[in-house]
Amino acid sequence: MNSEKKRIVLQVFLFVATFVTTTFAGSEWSYGRSVLYTPDYGWSDFISGMQFSVPLLLFLTVHEFGHYFTALYHKVKTSLPYYIPVPPIPFLPFSIGTMGAVIRLRSRPVSNVQHFDIGMSGPLAGFVVAVAIIFYGFITLPPPDYVFQFHPEYQQYGADYASVVYEPEYYQAHESVVDITIGTNLVFLFFEKFIADPTRVPNPHELMHYPVLLAGFIALFVTCLNLLPIGQLDGGHVVYGMFGYKRHRVVATIFFVALLFYSGLGNPYTNPLLPTNELLINILLYIVFLYFAFTGLKLSKRDTAMYAVLMFAVQFFLMYFFPTVEGYTGWLLFAFIVGRFLGIQHPASPIEVPLDSRRIIVGWITLIVFLLCFSPAPIALEIHMAPAP
Repeated sequence: MNSEKKRIVLQVFLFVATFVTTTFAGSEWSYGRSVLYTPDYGWSDFISGMQFSVPLLLFLTVHEFGHYFTALYHKVKTSLPYYIPVPPIPFLPFSIGTMGAVIRLRSRPVSNVQHFDIGMSGPLAGFVVAVAIIFYGFITLPPPDYVFQFHPEYQQYGADYASVVYEPEYYQAHESVVDITIGTNLVFLFFEKFIADPTRVPNPHELMHYPVLLAGFIALFVTCLNLLPIGQLDGGHVVYGMFGYKRHRVVATIFFVALLFYSGLGNPYTNPLLPTNELLINILLYIVFLYFAFTGLKLSKRDTAMYAVLMFAVQFFLMYFFPTVEGYTGWLLFAFIVGRFLGIQHPASPIEVPLDSRRIIVGWITLIVFLLCFSPAPIALEIHMAPAP
């Protein structure tokens, strides 16, 4: 078997493995049926999980083939998609079964036009599929009492259960519970307001029990991540193609600093109300964290340290004087990965030419898609402990 056939066999294997792992994740997220912890897990549970895995893999596939076919159009050598499965792991309870999919460019794009076309094609193709998935999910919503099959204890409160069961008083009177809240974005808000039956719109605390909508939300979130206008992410390619190397650097730097600043607001590890000893240790660790995140700006060590300390100081005093100000700490890890490993700047291409008016329009549409998909707090996880006996 030659190397090309081996590569195709590997790609098919990874796709099948990803289908299996995302289906396992779907049955666990939406129906609480874990292949690891549910002794009687069976085919019916697996088939139920496909309501999540099939739309999610459809989105990932269309996204990656958008890149693939555009690369072929520009005669840029590329591979077929490599899917990345994440098997069920006991200490990774909230996995979606995959880390996405990627194609490998085997030759480098030589112009900003090629970067632009290849970068924008995947997110735009995937966005169309994501909207179709969400549309289907909202027009096929089950009746309001659907949620009672997962929480029969809510039934006693009737249709107004949400005003009771998500309040602190309710958690204090009941056993320990993990509360997962799925965020929202402009696309979801539109469908909730203008398309869906308002009596059937799921509560954000229960959205994980709606597998098609959960897959659609994740699809939009993945699109948002890819379209961040930083480095060589798809959004970085788009901004580089539209504005050139120097302006991309300015846009990417401002956006990266803003994302890092927002994600650090309300950081519980540097809360001014913590005991002094614990607070000082956390401050030191957080400044080191910021330092390594800022290395992506390619500044001197002195300037990198200065910006890390300055950002911490501004965040700390904002939290001290305005304790209700809060960002989303979930973005911290992603900002760190981008700054430390992926890079904030976009390398210059041998050929840079102004984009034509058609591409400029598509570029602005792509940036609007980013705004439509952006969720300030994509997922919130709270653990409420049972009261002591």
